[in-house]
Amino acid sequence: MSFPPVLALRGLLLTLVLVLTACQPAPTHTRIQGKTMGTYYVVTVSDPFPGGEPALQQEVDTLLARMNREISTYDPNSLISRFNQSTGKQPTVIPAAMARIVQQGIDAGHLTQGKLDVTVGPLVNLWGFGPDKRPIKRPDARQIDAARLKVGINKLSLTQEGDHFLLGKTIPAIYLDLSTLGEGAASDEIATLLESKGVHNYLIEVAGAVRSKGNNGKGNPWRVAIVEPSDQPGAFSDVVSPNGMALSTAGSYRNYYELDGQRYSHIIDPATGAPVTHKLVSASVITPTALEADALDTALMVMGPEQAMAFARAHQLAVYLIIKTEQGFRAEYSPQFAPYLVQKRP
Repeated sequence: MSFPPVLALRGLLLTLVLVLTACQPAPTHTRIQGKTMGTYYVVTVSDPFPGGEPALQQEVDTLLARMNREISTYDPNSLISRFNQSTGKQPTVIPAAMARIVQQGIDAGHLTQGKLDVTVGPLVNLWGFGPDKRPIKRPDARQIDAARLKVGINKLSLTQEGDHFLLGKTIPAIYLDLSTLGEGAASDEIATLLESKGVHNYLIEVAGAVRSKGNNGKGNPWRVAIVEPSDQPGAFSDVVSPNGMALSTAGSYRNYYELDGQRYSHIIDPATGAPVTHKLVSASVITPTALEADALDTALMVMGPEQAMAFARAHQLAVYLIIKTEQGFRAEYSPQFAPYLVQKRP
């Protein structure tokens, strides 16, 4: 699979499979893993899957390969790449699964007043976090302003026509990038696959996007750690039990490069056209679907700590933030997140 390499680092914010009370799986405990979207995935089920582990691996890999053909900007022949390359006014026909991702991006963009923008690709590429190479010098104001003219969800259109959808753009230069939503969408689609096969006890992780339901092989609720952004291997900030909900984490502390002594994060603020400079290093969100959580965690990272927590409280969202301070890292969470916490660090 070929998504931005930066997404692989995002998965370090969460541990892989965290059945924290078990060292060995139960007999009905099946675990598969692999690579997708430039990162990794892990699926653990404690119900029998029809056909066993080989069938589970094949069906999950087939599903993820199909998603990659639809939304990978690293594949020049993918559906999204053909849309980005098109210069005419004729809309692109896209399947319902891809349309759901696009619609979530548009909805989240409006909800967050543009902090999430799925058309921010020209700016991401300009700063060297997309398929293009990293710049040899900092983009100047003229380059940033030129790229910003190509950004804006108001320049996208999505309409349904029968059993398919039409994706259009008002200017040819629009560059749609769904990589910030791909992991969440993949987690949700794998969950749908498992449910259709009669599997109702599972933990799915596609990098930073997690879906879970039921219990692990020992009958205990699934638990997931939010990793502390430090240099200590295995250090975690808190442990949560999603209780059938989805959890997604985005962060900036590992996804960066340095140029002329300045550190640049991959989190781009569409309003300024430049990487963020605030002290928020990690944002986790719990919602019913991983797609929604995946959209919101990125928007929170753009906002910064104060605005992100105010947004969470205003919209009654379960949000967990890790903020860098001179003394180390400080965690803050909204009242809605508290019920999911099961273990505080000493």
